Amino acid sequence: MRDRLLGRQPKDFDVATDATPDEVIRLFPEARLVGAHFGVVLIRENGAEVEVATLRTDHSYRDGRRPEMVVFQKDPRQDALRRDFTINALFEDPSSGEVLDFTGGKKDLEARVLRAIGDPDRRFAEDYLRMLRAVRLAAELDFTIEPATAEAIRRMSPMVRAIAAERVREELNLILTSGAARRGFEWLDETGLLVHVLPEIAAMKGVPQPPEFHPEGDVWTHTLLMLGMMHHPSVELAWGVLLHDVGKPPTFRLAERIRFDRHVEKGVELSREILQRLRAPNSVIRQVESLVANHLRFKDIQRMKESTLKRFLRLDRFEEHLELHRLDCLASHGQLDHYEYARRKWAEWKPEELKPPRLIGGDDLICAGYAPGPQFRRMLAAVEDAQLEGRVRTPQEALALIAAMFGPPGQASESVG
Repeated sequence: MRDRLLGRQPKDFDVATDATPDEVIRLFPEARLVGAHFGVVLIRENGAEVEVATLRTDHSYRDGRRPEMVVFQKDPRQDALRRDFTINALFEDPSSGEVLDFTGGKKDLEARVLRAIGDPDRRFAEDYLRMLRAVRLAAELDFTIEPATAEAIRRMSPMVRAIAAERVREELNLILTSGAARRGFEWLDETGLLVHVLPEIAAMKGVPQPPEFHPEGDVWTHTLLMLGMMHHPSVELAWGVLLHDVGKPPTFRLAERIRFDRHVEKGVELSREILQRLRAPNSVIRQVESLVANHLRFKDIQRMKESTLKRFLRLDRFEEHLELHRLDCLASHGQLDHYEYARRKWAEWKPEELKPPRLIGGDDLICAGYAPGPQFRRMLAAVEDAQLEGRVRTPQEALALIAAMFGPPGQASESVG
């Protein structure tokens, strides 16, 4: 109902009814219970899914997540009063089209205000995740958070640490990919949640950067600008943008100029720790680590030899590396020459030119008379360099190159190459 009144396309439809779950299942035998304790039934018909929930009131919250007891109701008003925010407590009578508003949700929609229902401290104590949900909704809908609601979040913000890591991660994913990531992180900061959820990001505030490269200001400002330019990115790219400079605060030092020695390596380490703490999938962690590890390589891209450049351009999901670099430039010095060069080269070379089939392998070296050992890795790397640069094209040319660089079989030196 909320989205329809805002003129937005609803993502899904939920039905509330005074029928009990048993009665719903009798009407729809193929339905299944997905929240037996809470009276939620999932109905699938013609490829569509609809959740049907029995009207209820909740009682005895003790774990900051779910009620220990629910009581089914006939009165929709009682159901509305146990919900989180006024704009989420609107019902539509399907027979008449009448909007049932028991909490002032329509007025708050018109004023673009997010307000907790009743006592905000009580609403957030019932489910601590509602604090993060408030931030997400305010950012996504471009609403303000009603002062008493915002103040309750500030008071209770330390309790966000009691929420299961997976639930926190999912809310952060939604904030980052909603198209309103910058406002979402500003709200996280303004409500006091950021320092408890992502202290490593809060540490960016006030960390200066060299003005000749970063006229926009400190690391926090730079990161916010990048977040503000994202448009519905993948989860991996969004986290890559957020974390690409997370290594700067702990490596900051002021010598003859501002320095962040080995901040990329520190950033990779912190990114892994943060995402593991949030129990992110390993596939997400690997891609974010790659984005953080490689984001500074673009500054050398026009000086790379061809083999190095091709290896760089064949990184998995290179389009995300490109986009992170573009945002990084636009949020700082504004120069896109390295980005344009990389984009042009990436489009110019076919996948088989970036990663051609290997000309030879270890077995070929053994057959040629070379004794297995650590030099094999260097030999094969040298062949791949030459292949990527067009200097060798056949297995015979590859073996000749190895003989020239490392010596013939029986005389190959461990120190060469």
